[in-house]
Amino acid sequence: MESQTRYGNNDGVNIAYQVHGEGPLDLILVPGWVSHVEFVWEIDMYAAFLRRLASFCRFIMLDRRGTALSDPTDNFPTLEQRMEDVRAVMDDAGSEKKDTLRGISEGGPMSILFSATYPERINSLILYGTFARYIEAADYPIGRKREELEGMYAMVRDQWGDGISAKLFAPSMVDDANFMKTWSKLERYAVSPGRIVDLLRQTMECDTRDILPTINVPTLVMCRTGDLATPIEHSRYMAKNIKGAKIVELAGEDHFPWTGDVEALLAEVEEFVTGTRHAVESDRVLATVLFTDIVDSTKHAVEMGDRKWRDLLERHHSLVRRELDRFRGREIDNAGDGFFATFDGPARAVHCALSIRDAIAPLGMAVRAGVHIGECELLGDKVSGVAVHIGARVQSAASPNEILVSRTVKDLVVGSGLDFADRGEHELKGIPGTWQLFSASA
Repeated sequence: MESQTRYGNNDGVNIAYQVHGEGPLDLILVPGWVSHVEFVWEIDMYAAFLRRLASFCRFIMLDRRGTALSDPTDNFPTLEQRMEDVRAVMDDAGSEKKDTLRGISEGGPMSILFSATYPERINSLILYGTFARYIEAADYPIGRKREELEGMYAMVRDQWGDGISAKLFAPSMVDDANFMKTWSKLERYAVSPGRIVDLLRQTMECDTRDILPTINVPTLVMCRTGDLATPIEHSRYMAKNIKGAKIVELAGEDHFPWTGDVEALLAEVEEFVTGTRHAVESDRVLATVLFTDIVDSTKHAVEMGDRKWRDLLERHHSLVRRELDRFRGREIDNAGDGFFATFDGPARAVHCALSIRDAIAPLGMAVRAGVHIGECELLGDKVSGVAVHIGARVQSAASPNEILVSRTVKDLVVGSGLDFADRGEHELKGIPGTWQLFSASA
């Protein structure tokens, strides 16, 4: 199947992609570790897998930024950047229909975030051999121990380009000399040894567990029962925490979906994609909320007088709106002397809050800000819900000139260049339980 490689552009970064098939439905194939939209056609089993997909849908496959045919980058992308890259590809490909997003392996966490953030763009979600969190935690004992991962990172770095990923994740193919030769070449074409380890480290630090309950599109979770790369417990956890998710457990040990019993896997995909109804337009969506408040505003107003204070407030409002525009924030309310805004991604919200703090400092003002991400209810131009209340309470707990964020925000912006200092557990007024908060800096 011949197709021209095209490029979607996201903020100056070109994302390579190809489109195949002419089916009535679109499917976005989000890669895991590595990909190369042109060379994969040289690998017989991979090519057969793709041709089978094209028999029942129009599929779009891409190379993540920093790898293969996409633009090189100094740092590997955050989940938020990858999410926007996928959007750019969808737009460039003329994907006007509501698509099915298929996240494979390390492509799963981003697909989880995308589906919850942009339900209007997604008809359904397929998660194969993936996870919401990979590393063990006190409340996630099924995760992999960090010391085990360090051994894997060293092995991957030392043997990259010799087919190490196939040896680890396609045991049914290790005796096929031709497959191993071409797969080794794919590794070398896709990414260098050092950068693949950086990519893995960043992906393994992500935690999207809190996002799972906010997914409101039909979801199929698939896994192979003997998968050693991503044990089946990860899939069962996701299926349990995504409303109405269907889980299909297939026999086999291969992690790659294009090796092993490929037809059994693709038959499940075809039935799910072609038989599902369009998701009901939801009035609930995942959003990042930002609250800001001027410190000691009443004191300033008394000392300055009404007119001077009003003039200063207007300058403050102008600067805040400038930063909201710059970081693609949506102003919801500015009652009193603070702002309430929403964002499509948490990293932009935090960077915006930091920029607001710095922009108004020359005015002699200090600000406290709070950032949280969660499911919100849309009522016309209004945004409400528990996540909004949590964001407001997080802001109230901040010190002057502090940008305070919830743990969920911190976990979702790994690799964004932001630093966080633990501010401990807090009780938020009217919100059950205690909440771990972090102070953000750039």
